[in-house]
Formats: sequence, C-alpha cells, structure tokens
Amino acid sequence: MSLFSGLKERLRDGLKRSQEYLSTGLATVLEPDRPIDDTLYEELEELLIAADLGAAIAADFTNRAREEVMFGTVTRADQLRPLFRRFLVDALKPAAQPLNLDARPSVVLMLGVNGAGKTTTAAKLAASLKGDGRQVLLAAADTFRAAAIEQLETWGGRIGVDVIRQAAGSDPAAVVFDAVKAALARQADVLIVDTAGRLHTKTNLMDELAKLKRVIERQCPGGPHESLMVLDAPTGQNGFAQAQMFHETIGLSGVCLTKLDGTAKGGIVVRIVRELKLPIKLVGVGERVEDLKAFDAEAFVDALVPAPGAAP
Repeated sequence: MSLFSGLKERLRDGLKRSQEYLSTGLATVLEPDRPIDDTLYEELEELLIAADLGAAIAADFTNRAREEVMFGTVTRADQLRPLFRRFLVDALKPAAQPLNLDARPSVVLMLGVNGAGKTTTAAKLAASLKGDGRQVLLAAADTFRAAAIEQLETWGGRIGVDVIRQAAGSDPAAVVFDAVKAALARQADVLIVDTAGRLHTKTNLMDELAKLKRVIERQCPGGPHESLMVLDAPTGQNGFAQAQMFHETIGLSGVCLTKLDGTAKGGIVVRIVRELKLPIKLVGVGERVEDLKAFDAEAFVDALVPAPGAAP
C-alpha cells in the first residue's frame, strides 16, 4: 500500500486521542460568548503546553491571538480555533518533505534508540515501497541484538523482501558492505538499513554509525540518501535530547515519528519541527503495515484540530 493512500483516514484514526484531548480543551477555553481576556489567554497557553506543543509555540500562538484581537480580526473566542488551525499549518508545511529516493539504489539508514520502533518501521517502509513497485532490500545491521535480526527476517518473509544478514555479534559495517554490494548487483531501487540503538562494547555508538555511513558512501557515492531518526512520539523531552545528539554527530535528513496513536499529545510534532528544525518524513499511526504514512501538514492538522462541522 502506498505511503499516501488512506492518509487522512489513518491520521484521523491514529490521532483520535490527541484530537479528543485538544478539542475538549479548546471547546472549554474558547466558548463563543466568553470574554477574550488575560484569563482566557493563560488557559489557552496552558492547554497548548499540556498538549505537548511546548512553551515557546504556545506563547507564539497566544501572542498571535492577542494581535488578531487587537487588530479587530478576531472578536469572539471561538474564532481563535480556525486561527489556531492556520497557525499550525503554517508552522508545519515546511517540514512536510518527501523521501529522497531518486538514486538507484537509494540507501536509507534507520537510526534511533532501542524501543522506538526502528525495525518495525524499516519493514513497514519496505512494504510500502514494494507496494509502489520498487525493488527493495533490507539490511539487518543491528547485529548487537539477535532478536532484531530475527524480527527483520520474520518481517522480510511476511512482506516478500530479502534481508541481508550475518550472525549476531558480527561487524555491522560488514553487513552494510554486503548489503550495498547486493543492492548494486541486483539493481535494487532502495536499500533500507536497520541499525543498532546501543552496543555492548565500549565502542561509541555514534562512531559505529559514522563508520556505517562511510562504508555506504565509499560504495555508493552520495549515500546514504536518507538518515532517518525513528522517534517514539510519547517519549517526550528524552526523545528530543536523543534526536539532537544523533543530528549533531551523525547528521539526520529527517524524522520518522512512531506511535502517534499511543499518545494524547500529538502536538509533539510541532515541537519537533520547531526545536530540531528537521523535516518529518514519515509518521506511524497504528500497528498495521499500512499505518506508516508520509507526513502531510494539512492532513495532520485536519486530524488533530478538525474544522467545525467536519466529520468525526
């Protein structure tokens, strides 16, 4: 199934908890007949912070609301809801960028800490790309965990995609070398590399990942073409710190945000764009293979803060 098919429906279902949380709060704070005063602004700002948009963005929107009220373009509290929707779309549109898969083979590195959903996301991406008619290979470079190799092989069998692997404990760089060689020989369109989130040895994880990038670049100039941080949406500030560390030392091309269906704080998407200044390439909104989607700002905002009268 394509990364784009059924996007609005799956986002709406996946973000249901976040949507209910925000909609209930906004309906309470932005009652039509309520006077627009400092108390309203304070409650609005607190609601947006609680929805995990972050203090800076909550303050930005509250200031925007004050300006619109001062200029007379907003005269009732409920008019702040469509203003909030436009604010979110404007904030998120620059972050909606497609995957860079023009090269052949295009090499995609899946990065991030253990537990974020790297292996599953790699497999879902492989299934989506295969569904679009591309020839895809997977590489099991998380050799630290035997379970990760087995999990990727199970996924590979399920979706009909070959997995390049070695024994648990092997050098990840050797696996990547073999995988790129196989992708070139088979004229594959995309090679997706599942990497480790931690290592048993004293070798620094970032050094190991940088080594993988060098191995790819030597065999495939211009690669890796995507270095995606797989980030668990409910993880909060720890996830931000992790992503910043990966970005500073490895260089990320974008973020894949997983488990959006498991949190009532979908506003974290806005924080990621604002604080990490990275594109959001993919979002995970459920357990099924087809629940990995390309990020779309307007579809996301429609799911998070539906327009009045929109279908539930």
